[in-house]
Amino acid sequence: MIHGEKALGLILARGGSKGLPGKNIRPLRGKPLVAWTVEVAKQSKYLDAVVISTDSSDIARAAEAAGAEAPFLRPAELASDTATSIDAILHALSFLQAQNRHYDYLVLLEPTSPLREVSDIDGALDTLAASKALSIVSVCQATTIHPSFMYFMGEGGALRPFLPDVAVGLRRQATSPVFFLEGTVYAARTSSIAERRSFYHDQTIGFEVPKWKSLEIDDEIDFLHVEAVMKHRGIGQ
Repeated sequence: MIHGEKALGLILARGGSKGLPGKNIRPLRGKPLVAWTVEVAKQSKYLDAVVISTDSSDIARAAEAAGAEAPFLRPAELASDTATSIDAILHALSFLQAQNRHYDYLVLLEPTSPLREVSDIDGALDTLAASKALSIVSVCQATTIHPSFMYFMGEGGALRPFLPDVAVGLRRQATSPVFFLEGTVYAARTSSIAERRSFYHDQTIGFEVPKWKSLEIDDEIDFLHVEAVMKHRGIGQ
């Protein structure tokens, strides 16, 4: 609980993945990818339950072994390439409500961001609860991918600046900080999920994480990057 209100940690993990087949149960530094998210969520001082929503019995078993609840298998229509995360979230909330389990906060944790720490989960919830916002999402400061250094490529490979008024040769130190959305943590007032159908709206605030945590696993190269960071930081086997 946080300030007397209940918080649910929800993990969404589909069985199908075109970028990296089987990624959610692929071994990463000694344990299945999904287990990293479950174990960190279980350390939270605020989450009253950690539940996984998946269409895969293999993923469900791996998550349960790490300490999560797997009270249902997600319907196939909510696990397709065209299904939205919000629909899967609303399905999970509806299932739990039917069991008389109600939560004031929903924290979405994606297995593809295994570098998160428990301080990210609890810090985001602390920040959200202390604000008047309805949701909070993790962000990372853009440096080498700052839009001031981005270009469109046209016919024949011709380049033109993404931001047309940026001076040529601009130094990175002279740019204003901008942030990109990443996947470490999403949290929201549960009451706002159905109404807004998004974590991103005019009542959303940001929770900054460092660059090394912002890596997300969508393909083989991402997996290797995360594995290298974990090894460098002494995380896992």
